Amino acid sequence: MANPIGVGIIGAGNISDQYLTNLTSFPDVRVLAIGDLLEDRARAQAEKYAVPKAGGVDVVLDDPDIQIVVNLTIPASHVPVSEAIIAAGKHVWSEKPIGTGRDEARGMLEKADAAGVRVGIAPDTVLGPGVQTAKRAIARGDIGRPLFATTTFQWQGPEIFHPDPAFLYARGGGPLLDMGPYYVSTLVHVFGPVAAVAALGLKGTESRTVQVGPLAGTEFPVEVPSTISVLMQFEQGGQAQSLYSTDSPLRRQGIVEISGTEGTLVIPDPNTFGGEITITRALTEMVIPPAPIVQRVDDVAQEGVLTGRGLGLLDMARSIRDGRPHIATGEFGYHVLDTLLSIEEAVESRGFVTVDSTIAEAGSLGADFDPYAATL
Repeated sequence: MANPIGVGIIGAGNISDQYLTNLTSFPDVRVLAIGDLLEDRARAQAEKYAVPKAGGVDVVLDDPDIQIVVNLTIPASHVPVSEAIIAAGKHVWSEKPIGTGRDEARGMLEKADAAGVRVGIAPDTVLGPGVQTAKRAIARGDIGRPLFATTTFQWQGPEIFHPDPAFLYARGGGPLLDMGPYYVSTLVHVFGPVAAVAALGLKGTESRTVQVGPLAGTEFPVEVPSTISVLMQFEQGGQAQSLYSTDSPLRRQGIVEISGTEGTLVIPDPNTFGGEITITRALTEMVIPPAPIVQRVDDVAQEGVLTGRGLGLLDMARSIRDGRPHIATGEFGYHVLDTLLSIEEAVESRGFVTVDSTIAEAGSLGADFDPYAATL
């Protein structure tokens, strides 16, 4: 492969802007076509980002110069669209989650194996300088042995900005399936595969109301828990507690804290690619109020080139050329889905649920990985 890898996109909705902004700036890939059931929407995005072709889904699937197709459809459509991409003989990069059920997701991965094509699964935020720098700090022993994590995602919900948010509260959505992949993926990168989970869940309301756009004022049902409290046990012994909620007027998002035997590492919001990284050290002497409690906080210099969505696809494209595994694999995405579905089952059973799948240690992206270098 001496030329940039051809890329197509299926799904021209809200998130496509983030992908197109980055993919059209990476020299190693070239976006050749955008397809959508709403063809005018695909054409508008193609014109905006100077993409040569646009129209229906077949515009992407039938293009012989496209090797990787980005699946940006809604979660319920992820597996059937990915299978159509595989049937067309192309590699898949799919937004998270990989699917909404284990059997369909596993079946899709088996079809990809049989066809000899690759599957990559978002989020690729975990490949950004934020999480990758934190992983290197942990590997150096900067916080000693990692013991447990605390993560928090809480706010009032996406209906205040999304013009059609009903799918985010349908099966395959909710704060767990929508935002959980970012946090669980980060924790699996740090602690390894999940062994078991326990959880409690509730619905703040049985319906929500769209607040912006043409559908403003329209009510839609809440089909899944909108608040879930989670405990996780990892195969290698670490633990985590997490909150996912769209029932909170108080906005507290992006909190990821990894506590080890020698310090607590604060990682940037896992829905971003970078940010401030700090390590808080233990007190060295007793502090008695009203004296202020002052702890030593060390800054960790972020390493790597900051970019955005599409980074994982670029790693997959270069991996195809080099004949090596890419990092955000379908198997990793399946383990994350299996964990999230196990959490849903734990909500129903009110007990611990074993996560049946496992994976090898997640790969890492080197600090010298430059998305803006031409290497193909």
